Amino acid sequence: METFITIATFNYIHEIEILKHRLDQEGLQYYFENEFMTAIAPFYSTALGGIKLKIHPNDSETVKTILQEMKYDNNLKIV
Repeated sequence: METFITIATFNYIHEIEILKHRLDQEGLQYYFENEFMTAIAPFYSTALGGIKLKIHPNDSETVKTILQEMKYDNNLKIV
């Protein structure tokens, strides 16, 4: 995991839940740095630099595509 790179940063734990399922669906290797600490103490997110999505460099294009899809082609709405 030393070769993993940070490709995105999130402020809140709820922002990564659907992304996890999407990355699992693609069979990608990843982890979220600071995920557990932010779940325990949400206000630490900013102090820790956010929740960092770490991926293998070979998967960067696939993950960028997934992030773009989730950002612009998302039918989920908060009501």
